[in-house]
Amino acid sequence: MALPVAVQLYSVRDDAKADLRGTLNKVKALGYDGVEFAGLHGNTPEQIKAMCEEIGLIPVSAHVPYLDMVKDPKGVLSQYATIGCKYVAVPYLNEEYRPGTDKFPEVIENVKMIGKVAKELGLQLLYHNHDFEFVKLDGKYALDILYEEVPAEYLQTELDVCWVNVGGENPPAYIKKYSGRAPVVHLKDFYGEKSEDMYELIGIEKKAPTRPGNFEFRPVGSGVQDFPAILKAAEEAGAEWVVVEQDQATMGLTPMESIAKSREYLKTIGY
Repeated sequence: MALPVAVQLYSVRDDAKADLRGTLNKVKALGYDGVEFAGLHGNTPEQIKAMCEEIGLIPVSAHVPYLDMVKDPKGVLSQYATIGCKYVAVPYLNEEYRPGTDKFPEVIENVKMIGKVAKELGLQLLYHNHDFEFVKLDGKYALDILYEEVPAEYLQTELDVCWVNVGGENPPAYIKKYSGRAPVVHLKDFYGEKSEDMYELIGIEKKAPTRPGNFEFRPVGSGVQDFPAILKAAEEAGAEWVVVEQDQATMGLTPMESIAKSREYLKTIGY
């Protein structure tokens, strides 16, 4: 059975910042069932809860900066409980906190702590991977170590199929590996090869200039990913939601046109 489809609002972040309500209306009109937040854009949790109810979108989840959750876990997470989110996710680790650094063991302990606070507030913590968690520590992927070290009740997966692929693994197989622990799957398409400027494309780091012919994000169904296989794996793994995300618009499309193209493609394959 086809899973409900949400969109990560980071994909249309400039639109959301300028006019969150208008953006949510457009997202609903495109055929999305829910949203995953990336910032509240000056709105209160109560206002956002009301917007979602009035427009008819489910507030599925939110990407919340790791350090914000470490600093004030209850205060920060309670905002998303008020909105009505079921999930919150660690979206990204800055370089100093990544696997292989002295601070990664601290990250694991903090994720346990955040996961417990989330649980107390009726939320489930997720971890949204990139490709840097596919570095091996003592022969195991750091991502797998994280999920081994933190009990499943405090941390579930939010596997991003683009980064799983770029990290060297087969997305459907990796989703199935976490059957029963994969409630939310990020649908992301891409084209080209791994390159040094990928994190500039996300809009986070400024390292290298973008070079023609290199890695680029694409609307779902416009790149190299096998989405029928990915969606089948998500269903079999017990996922509750799939979430479209495109960090940067390409192919001459605006961000809103990009998420529209993704949604149209998913409809053609029964989603």
